[in-house]
Amino acid sequence: MMRIDVGAPELGILAGMLRKVDFFQPLKVGQIDQILPYVMLFEYDQGETVFKQGDPGDAFFIVYTGKVGVKVKTGFLGFSKLIKTLGPGEFFGEMALLGGERRAASVQCLEPTRLFALAAVDFQFVLNENPAAASEIARIASRRGVESRHLS
Repeated sequence: MMRIDVGAPELGILAGMLRKVDFFQPLKVGQIDQILPYVMLFEYDQGETVFKQGDPGDAFFIVYTGKVGVKVKTGFLGFSKLIKTLGPGEFFGEMALLGGERRAASVQCLEPTRLFALAAVDFQFVLNENPAAASEIARIASRRGVESRHLS
């Protein structure tokens, strides 16, 4: 993993991606613009792990380029099962941030990938300042938790 500078072109693309993320839609344009300075951009190699199931939740991610696989350990022997593939514009990591819980799944890059990341501290600031967004995020996380339990 390598952190790379976020330039004006990336910020413009990120702003557009954030507006398409369903739980950021309750935010006004100015509120989304307030998030941008907090976002970091990371580059991962194919096969590199973003985080493992059970790790503390420390960031929310949006796929900028590439693909990641979401895997959960199942059964007695703890084999990993791919439950979802995410590509550009899709997001992950919000569930662990909402309840201060550990990661419910592992995420691994399926090809060279760039991810936008918003740290937990900054994520909580955004939620505290925007109750409508906090409510929408909680609804989405709840739905994803149910989906994850049905797939595992």
